[in-house]
Amino acid sequence: MPLHIWNTLSMIRYMLKCSEEHQFESWFRSAEAFESLKASGQVSCPVCGSSEVQKAMMAPRVSTARNRAEGTGASVEQQHQHASEHHGAPQPPDLPKPEHGLPMTAPVPSAKEVEQAVAKLRAEVEANSDYVGVEFAKEARRIHEGETPARSIYGEAKIDEAKALLEEGVPLLPLPFTPKRKMN
Repeated sequence: MPLHIWNTLSMIRYMLKCSEEHQFESWFRSAEAFESLKASGQVSCPVCGSSEVQKAMMAPRVSTARNRAEGTGASVEQQHQHASEHHGAPQPPDLPKPEHGLPMTAPVPSAKEVEQAVAKLRAEVEANSDYVGVEFAKEARRIHEGETPARSIYGEAKIDEAKALLEEGVPLLPLPFTPKRKMN
């Protein structure tokens, strides 16, 4: 199963404000993605949680001879593109600071919600992956090198084995549960 990664270079940034006049920055894949998420109530203020959100005025990036020479007259997207081409991956933008000391995170799920999510993940992994047990590192490497057909696997690996796999470019993620041991 391939990993899905979001590339921030192809995203756009909007300054948004809620009905309580809190302003915050957010990134979207496209203008259409913003409109779709907003229409379904999935864009909300990180300060008060209001889903009554609209685009705020943004200062345009003005290109002058001085900042062109410094490479700063480009749009944010162009700057990220330039940075990634010449200096590696861009750093994520600074997050807005919370007002009134309120946290800037989604509500913490209850223990029951976490338990249900882990159970759902376990069912998905077990239904769509092959359990390889302690042979995980060996089998993952064989799949990565094309010695065996590509397929989704899960099992156990020592920390040093997992680090070595990551250094070799083998995609893997730790599971938040202990696999049920399967017998032959």
